[in-house]
Amino acid sequence: MNAVYYMDHILQLGDTYPIGAPWVRGSRCDHMLVSLPYPYGPDWEICNFADGHIHIYWLLPITSAEHDYKIEHGVEALEALFEKKGLEYWKIHRKSVV
Repeated sequence: MNAVYYMDHILQLGDTYPIGAPWVRGSRCDHMLVSLPYPYGPDWEICNFADGHIHIYWLLPITSAEHDYKIEHGVEALEALFEKKGLEYWKIHRKSVV
């Protein structure tokens, strides 16, 4: 699904997009956020090779309300809210932080 979406949209850090339905049954998360892998730290974000490096981002499932908050206030504000409220990203059935 993400690869198909990327064919028509150049996804960048901080982008969000709808996935049309909850990412798993019973989840409130129906959007994706292209984000840094914050829980794993900067050592996991950059993968170095002899002739260069790549940056590793992750797709974080978010709710419609979180997506709307990001549109209104910006990605930094949304990520700050995640930090403040202690986003439990690993919980499939988590409530929105908004």
